[in-house]
Amino acid sequence: MENLMFVYHSCNVIWTLLVTILGYASSLPVGDDSICTAEELAKYSITFTGKWSQTAFPKQYPLYRPPAQWSSMLGVTHSSDYSMWKKNEYASNGVRDFAEKGEAWVLMKEIEEAGEKIQSVHGIFSAPAISSGTGQTSTELEAHSRHPLVSFVVRIVPSPDWFVGIDSLNLCEGDHWIEEVSVDLFPYDAGTDSGFTFSSPNFATIPQDTVTEITCSSPSHPANSFYYPKLKILPPIAQVTMVKLKKNQLGLSAPYLNLPAKSNEIIDTVSETPLDCEVSQWSSWGLCRGLCRKTGTKLRTRFVLLQPANNGMPCPNLDEETGCEPENCV
Repeated sequence: MENLMFVYHSCNVIWTLLVTILGYASSLPVGDDSICTAEELAKYSITFTGKWSQTAFPKQYPLYRPPAQWSSMLGVTHSSDYSMWKKNEYASNGVRDFAEKGEAWVLMKEIEEAGEKIQSVHGIFSAPAISSGTGQTSTELEAHSRHPLVSFVVRIVPSPDWFVGIDSLNLCEGDHWIEEVSVDLFPYDAGTDSGFTFSSPNFATIPQDTVTEITCSSPSHPANSFYYPKLKILPPIAQVTMVKLKKNQLGLSAPYLNLPAKSNEIIDTVSETPLDCEVSQWSSWGLCRGLCRKTGTKLRTRFVLLQPANNGMPCPNLDEETGCEPENCV
């Protein structure tokens, strides 16, 4: 009898333990590889640094109407149940509007609906736009132990539908929050507009394509503003840094910065991208000029499509002459 009571008591203990574990597990984000057991809340300063300089990205660098610049940052802290955007997946209507026009209304509604329906969003954060290709902007964000992931987007201006950002960066490592993290950022195509250049007119991609990373060789087309076939990889066009705030810093607003990056000169020196001269195809040969019954000359020309920069290959001769026999001689 005592043995039976012992077994019964043991089963009750195990059952209670299982219910407790399952109950706890059900409150955790679905699909998260690791469980965050750090303190419930953590606050971070987040600083976005634009590195889009004419030295690093000389091809078709936009100088006027509008010049190179960055949109405001829109981001969210969330669980793995939510995704703002993902590489190789289709962009939502909100991401499309933001990447193409810098309009955040639809994306904000999508974030709010995700937070209401599946409790996957903890907070939204934003930072001011940067009026040049190089500069900084900052704000603060709050992460939760059940919402330790960070995602954001910043539009490249001007561009068809290009942006930079982070998808689901986990700020929690087991029982502690990461103190500081920096990530180099590279351009992405939202897959909703088919333009090749910064100033391309609006031309919708039908059917819509997935979000893809833009590289120095993809899209593989000479017209692509980021096409640098001699490079192995593009230099980072931006960088983001997140620093955990100490408890005595909580409640202090991070300053909004809209100034040239302090490391601007270093950026330009390190990321000097050579750009070779590009010329058009030869024109047809012109008329043969010269005296009858004597060798004459004819000429063909071409013109510069892209001036060289940063010690790139100089332009070749733009005209060529060859011998010929004058026509229509009497």
